[in-house]
Amino acid sequence: MAHSYDDQNIFAKILRGEIPNQTVLETEHSLAFRDIQPQAPTHILVIPKGPYVCFDHFAQTASDAEIVDYIRAVGEVCRMEGLEVDGWRLIANAGRDGVQEVPHLHVHVLAGRTLGRMLQPA
Repeated sequence: MAHSYDDQNIFAKILRGEIPNQTVLETEHSLAFRDIQPQAPTHILVIPKGPYVCFDHFAQTASDAEIVDYIRAVGEVCRMEGLEVDGWRLIANAGRDGVQEVPHLHVHVLAGRTLGRMLQPA
């Protein structure tokens, strides 16, 4: 998969401060904020600050410091939100078939209710 980063995507604009967000956590290399159209009582997006299109792009090209910071940021968001007790789901979409809507790596942290099966039968 070719990875051409579009610096006009909504998350790039959020990172530049052009679009406001409801920040949950900000670290050196990551930003977590509440989704404006939540699909669960807790719905937080966690994005790296670098120009990465999807998870494989990030895994192949990000620095070790960025990778560690991002993974720890996801874990810290779950801890801060008290999700350890009842659980949560992480979703990272990639590409057309994965229905990735924003071409910037992001994981959805979803919690606060029973989320059902991962995929419905086709």
